[in-house]
Amino acid sequence: MKTFSIISLGCPRNQVDSEVIAGSLKAAGFRQGDVEDGVDVCVVNTCAFIESAREESVEAIIAAADYKKKGKVKRLVICGCLPQLYKEKLAVELPEADLILGTNDVPVIADLIDSRPRKAAQPKISQRVSYLYDEHSPRLLFTPKHYAYIKISEGCANACSYCIIPRLRGASRSRTVESVLAEIRNISSDGLLKEVILIGQDTTAYGIDRYGAPELSRLLRAVCAQDNSIRWARLMYTHPAHYTDELIDTIGEESRICKYLDLPIQHISGRILKLMNRKCGRRDIECLLRKLRKKVPGLILRTSVIVGFPGETDGDFKELLGFLKEAKFGRLGAFIYSREEGTRAARLKGHVSNAVKRERYDAVMRQQQGISARANRAFIGKCLDVLVDEKAGMEKGKYIARTQGDAPEIDGAVYITGKNIKAGEFCKVKITDALEYDLVGEKVQA
Repeated sequence: MKTFSIISLGCPRNQVDSEVIAGSLKAAGFRQGDVEDGVDVCVVNTCAFIESAREESVEAIIAAADYKKKGKVKRLVICGCLPQLYKEKLAVELPEADLILGTNDVPVIADLIDSRPRKAAQPKISQRVSYLYDEHSPRLLFTPKHYAYIKISEGCANACSYCIIPRLRGASRSRTVESVLAEIRNISSDGLLKEVILIGQDTTAYGIDRYGAPELSRLLRAVCAQDNSIRWARLMYTHPAHYTDELIDTIGEESRICKYLDLPIQHISGRILKLMNRKCGRRDIECLLRKLRKKVPGLILRTSVIVGFPGETDGDFKELLGFLKEAKFGRLGAFIYSREEGTRAARLKGHVSNAVKRERYDAVMRQQQGISARANRAFIGKCLDVLVDEKAGMEKGKYIARTQGDAPEIDGAVYITGKNIKAGEFCKVKITDALEYDLVGEKVQA
């Protein structure tokens, strides 16, 4: 039996593509292996969102090519965002590759891979990106069995001035409600799935292209109405300009929906938001936050911001820092602006020096560290429901878990001790200590 290995880079949206590729290869008769032991095919599914992601992708390709030189890999396949961005250029610069494919070509990779050696890769990259997986697409999940990512849409229509996603992923394309529900039924059929994480480039725009209006609220109601083992439905990658009152009510009313929202604001200065083409201003964001916190008690909000955007003055940055101090987001990620060729932002005047960008990034993260630490201390002595992810090392009785306010891999964790704890199960924990981003607790014995 032929073997394969996949190196998946970037965000969970890219991971879903990798899982579909893996599922397709498995269906074609391949068995998953490890490059250390030697494989017939190594697939590198790349990310190209910003410069640092492209650098990581290139490093992964070079490492895989080295395995090929050592005879550990027979065929090297490069796919995803990097080829979509650079197309034929990669074939010249990476002659070790046997097959180069873009983001539209996920479903055909298994058909194109064979055991015959080739002298040089022939890029097969679709110019028009229209691929959208569905419930019939084979998937080999890389996550633990108790949670899974469900991509409800692909592509983006927001045209933020700094972003190349529309070039890489195409226009916004929503799956049908029925397709999403069918996939969840497929994955949860064994009763082990406890959490679904709904993702897309802009989940709040779900349905606009297909139904003519936002339908995320209808989808969420339908997900929560299913009779299955799922207790948490988590919503990621929402855009502040696309919230509706109906959606806010749904989040507040449905007990299965995590009282956690990923809400990237990117900035707060009206002038910078306009340059970013974010389609909302400071008043819009402030009004949305008030509504969400009123209608969804106990809500944990995650946001992300970009520092050092072209034209960002000291005044703009101080406004952002002051707003973040006042808004007290429970979770925050900061990004240093990356100048992306071909974007409108790249042509703007007033680019900020790297040194100033770094200073502003450090200032945001220092401030957030204090906000997070104070918020975590408020949990000491309280009992929380947590989902156990895995054992913490080899020591008996120690596990890593999450509250509904923590998404996998990007947020904090709860380090717990106790008896009869199982990964993939819920338990109640009393919080005994708080760190800057994590909590410590003991299982409450029944």
